[in-house]
Amino acid sequence: MFDNHMHSNFSADCEAPMEEMINAAIHKRIKEISFTEHIDYDYPDLTITFDVDLNRYTKQVHDMQSKYSSMINIRKGIEIGIQPHLPERYHTLLTEEEFDFIICSMHTTDRKDLHSGRLFEGQSLNDAYEKYYTELYECVKNFDQFSILGHLDLVTRYKYEEGVYHFLDIIEEIFKIIIPRGQGIEINTSGYKYGMNRLLPSRDILQLYYDMGGEIITVGSDAHRPDRVGDRIGEAYQLLQEIGFNYVSTFENRNPTFHKLPQLIG
Repeated sequence: MFDNHMHSNFSADCEAPMEEMINAAIHKRIKEISFTEHIDYDYPDLTITFDVDLNRYTKQVHDMQSKYSSMINIRKGIEIGIQPHLPERYHTLLTEEEFDFIICSMHTTDRKDLHSGRLFEGQSLNDAYEKYYTELYECVKNFDQFSILGHLDLVTRYKYEEGVYHFLDIIEEIFKIIIPRGQGIEINTSGYKYGMNRLLPSRDILQLYYDMGGEIITVGSDAHRPDRVGDRIGEAYQLLQEIGFNYVSTFENRNPTFHKLPQLIG
């Protein structure tokens, strides 16, 4: 298995030492992991600062790669929190720093963090969703320095009602941009952790990506604790194969490698 989305105590919302996360992955016989520590510039919740000491982070990854090279592949990634006014700032960061893997995620909409629920105040859930997907579209249109889009329908994790429009038309426009650019999406298994009883994004979004010719797809647990490393990744592989995908991807030096699903499922 490959776990292409996890965090350590280099992320502001995680206390787990990197080595503990690595040992958990080795114990679960995971072949390759990507640390994707959080950088969320201009995050609206002032009680937390999502930034990374990149010099320490790079040194720690290199030290762990040397120590565990015979047991597991360890990649240095980053998860950036995109907002419409931030592409130029992230462009500077990603031009100056080297990463194997870059996840582009939207954790903030209308300058309100999703976690607090403020986005949903004073408007219908349908309107809140429309703002989220429209802002994501604008960001993708104006920013291209990423490998994959993370947990594309994350907004549904914070508030969901049956029958609310899912804005597949806007998501289709997003895919029209990223697929020709050679960028992908991820399956994030953390939906189960938050009681959603499903993977992120939902199956209809994955089906749309497949139907439009999307091929680059990664799978990650979004683990912030050792016990969640590798969580439900096999289930995600099964779903991808059911939809029709033949491969999952990993990244090194921002270049994808494709791995055949039947060999991973066994």
